[in-house]
Amino acid sequence: MRTVSLGGLDVSRIGLGAMGMSAYYTGAGQGDDESIRTIHRAIDLGVTHLDTAELYGPYVNEELVGRAVKGRRDQVVLATKFGLVSHLGRPGADSSPANIRLAVEGSLRRLGTDHIDLYYQHRVDPDTPIEVTVGALAELVAEGKVRHIGLSEAGPATIRRAHAVHPVAAVQTEYSLWTRDPEAEILPVLRELGIGFVPYSPLGRGFLTGHMRSLADLDTDDWRRTNPRFADGNLERNLHIVEEVRAVAAEVAATPAQVALAWLLAQGGDIAPIPGTKRVARVEENAAVDGIALSADQIARLSNLAAAKGERYDMGNMAAIDR
Repeated sequence: MRTVSLGGLDVSRIGLGAMGMSAYYTGAGQGDDESIRTIHRAIDLGVTHLDTAELYGPYVNEELVGRAVKGRRDQVVLATKFGLVSHLGRPGADSSPANIRLAVEGSLRRLGTDHIDLYYQHRVDPDTPIEVTVGALAELVAEGKVRHIGLSEAGPATIRRAHAVHPVAAVQTEYSLWTRDPEAEILPVLRELGIGFVPYSPLGRGFLTGHMRSLADLDTDDWRRTNPRFADGNLERNLHIVEEVRAVAAEVAATPAQVALAWLLAQGGDIAPIPGTKRVARVEENAAVDGIALSADQIARLSNLAAAKGERYDMGNMAAIDR
């Protein structure tokens, strides 16, 4: 598989998001053995970029990834996140230096490693200046516990301020055919500063695979049932996006998921999406995207689709996004 540089950190062009193996989605937490087989198959296919976070579970997803990479640590780039779990009893986000110290030790232990390749601030902490947070992360880099630092859902001004303190390797934000927000301001700043971009939910939280036609396809505790893109009839209103993806997929003898990922890869050589799955067949499907090329006309058709109906998060979660 081809690789891409995230601010000097080489990763596979297609990564693997591990969150859904343990939390939030239909089937999460059911069948760790299957999830571990999926991670092993991903590595065999050249997928080196594995993404997790202490929040997922919390903790159990990092433990799962740690078990999966035991004996294969040198074959993968481990990315995890801190800041949405306070180990100091503080409510809300906590990116204080004291909390970071506690968080990193826990993540290292659960992942079974002596260093984290890419350590993200999960959300910007309004109560801790980004310069203070990045200063604490820079100390971890100097100590060898962290190799590269990243930001998740950070706005342009925060990215600039952080990068001025210590180089930021990557920024992670939702980006897909139904979430185009980063194109206006985030991507231009990242390219100016030489920072890599990691789109999460590149398959529109599973919607762009074409397998989801109604809320009945989701477990009763699946968080997407309350997400504005899916709730109140918006899932059905957004099916026009999937239909065009299906049409292109038929033209190139690919699956809708592969077309959605191929469109993302066509947006630039500095983009490394992390589609999530817990199934071997799906990771094989996603990894094969590296060999699929869309025509200029197909890319344009997809790019010109009408925007998705509904916000990408509810009000509470949107308030936590730094803009």
